[in-house]
Amino acid sequence: MAWHEPVSGVHVTQVEDSTERRVSDTFLNGTRFFHRTSREAGCAKVCDGGAMKVGIIGTGRLGKALARHFTRAGHQVKVANSRGPDTLAPLVGELGENASAGTPQEAADFGDVVVLAVQWDQKESAVASVSSWQGRVVLVPVNPLRETAKGLEHADTEGRAPTEVIASLLPGALVVKGFNTYPAQVLAEDPVVDGGRRLVLLAGDDAAAKRKVADLAGSAGFQAVDTGTLAEGGPLFDSGGPLGGPRKDLLAL
Repeated sequence: MAWHEPVSGVHVTQVEDSTERRVSDTFLNGTRFFHRTSREAGCAKVCDGGAMKVGIIGTGRLGKALARHFTRAGHQVKVANSRGPDTLAPLVGELGENASAGTPQEAADFGDVVVLAVQWDQKESAVASVSSWQGRVVLVPVNPLRETAKGLEHADTEGRAPTEVIASLLPGALVVKGFNTYPAQVLAEDPVVDGGRRLVLLAGDDAAAKRKVADLAGSAGFQAVDTGTLAEGGPLFDSGGPLGGPRKDLLAL
């Protein structure tokens, strides 16, 4: 599959509280749309030439949602949490033959793509559970949010961009930001909505790593969009950014 520059007739629609507004190519300056035909959408093994291996560290609502999408698309997924593989037997049973459980280190070693799907306050301990991140493609769908008695609250990042904070914890990793603009319960739903597909905005400094994550997203039925480097694209859809989450829908039509 190839990345394509924005073309005439391709546009993005942002849906908020039943109000639609078109985000033009000018607003998404420099973005590249990853196009798939309807035949290719949702097809991993045949259309993409083979399933990927995905390690998912974190099995909360976000990690489970991604594990379900990726196993259904035909990818091999190894899930891990801080409590040990034995606690994941029910989830593995639900996910089926494409799933297995392991330690965070085993999940990281297993994956062509490693997903860091933990809560913001767990990021340091999760990162420390893997001996080295050097050369690994790491998908980061983490927002600086924490659950409190009053609901979700933004964590203090001391003036740093959330993407920058996460990337600094992963020396040597090929970090790709993405899958963070939807609440977990929305992300878990069918990505095909009203004839369009939910967008997955991606940012990263390594083009090959972004392409790999885009293939993964596309195989699960999403529309991937490259917003540029971590510094360029990350602030666009970090929590609090103009396209940041959590939101109901960001669709490609």
